[in-house]
Amino acid sequence: MTAPTANRNETAPDFSDHKGIWVYVQHRGGRAAPVAWQLLGVARDMASQIGVPIAAVVLGSNVDRLADEARSYGAETVYVIDDPVLENYRTMPYAHGVASLIRKYKPEVVLYGSSIHGRDVAGAVATLVGTGLAADATQLAMEEEGHLLHASRPDFGGKLMSTILCKRHRPQMATCRPGVFPMPEPNPDQKAEVIRETLGLTEDDVPTKLVRYQPEERRVDLSNAEIIIAGGRGLGGPKAFDMLFELADAIGGVVGASRAAVMAGWIPYQHQVGQTGQTVRPRIYIACGISGAIQHLVGMQESDVIVAINQDADAPIFKVADYAVVGDAFQIIPALTRKLRAQLATGTGRTTQTETVLIGDVNNPEEAEADQ
Repeated sequence: MTAPTANRNETAPDFSDHKGIWVYVQHRGGRAAPVAWQLLGVARDMASQIGVPIAAVVLGSNVDRLADEARSYGAETVYVIDDPVLENYRTMPYAHGVASLIRKYKPEVVLYGSSIHGRDVAGAVATLVGTGLAADATQLAMEEEGHLLHASRPDFGGKLMSTILCKRHRPQMATCRPGVFPMPEPNPDQKAEVIRETLGLTEDDVPTKLVRYQPEERRVDLSNAEIIIAGGRGLGGPKAFDMLFELADAIGGVVGASRAAVMAGWIPYQHQVGQTGQTVRPRIYIACGISGAIQHLVGMQESDVIVAINQDADAPIFKVADYAVVGDAFQIIPALTRKLRAQLATGTGRTTQTETVLIGDVNNPEEAEADQ
């Protein structure tokens, strides 16, 4: 079966009145999600390539500080809708606000973080303004001629990359994975124009009401974690993840997992790192019993320091590791945990010295084993 082809004689749409690349700034509790600033960085690169302006979109209540942050991360224009109705995220008023800005100012591209919040508002906005939406992109590129956005994402378990185009509608929109693009350095001297608009809704216009907010007991935030301890199939079962959580508690880290461990039901999906999970860039990534399939490597290979612990000396993970330990994770991980807890008990705390002790022990497994 062949895909239908477009009529070659059909006149191409005229998008000459659409200008610029926008980034939606997701936030909670007054703090912006880092993916917003990551996207402003890649938006700046694409905008300079094709010669268009970049802007940030900030909705909420009392969000002047976020607008100022957006300026420092490179936004040339910041569109702000500040209204008490937007104090807490709800789909309808947020989507209404973003859609009204799009209709009035006509951007050619709008980027969102690929989180629950970002996916939710992006899908609703796409419906309201009548355009397409590329979901969960890990690569972005712009064609200079026609300013066509290429949003690429993994498919079929990471075996293929698909590139999504939106040729006949504007704006072109995409949600993008956190941690895929590097975090730009803020520039406090960056200048930006702040344009304020009204929401045009009252609380009575919004059918949903927030009764209360109940945070998760153990929230998994891999995208912002500085230290990740990840387990894979080599750990043998779900019980082994207990020792990873103990190490994470001792070092101030977060527990991740390979796709194989998640598919086996050993740990929930929100811990998954890799092409079909989350892409991360921590300062330290400790891979325990992870062989190093390419689908996993692409999700963590940009980590500052990679420590791999595996009994298989030929495991592919060692090719990207800064520190390679051929040994039994069931001996090494508890030894590291005890060492770090002893350090914390002496009052040194979770500092860069913790990083030095951790790497020193891993680089000298005999010392770690002797500590048992």
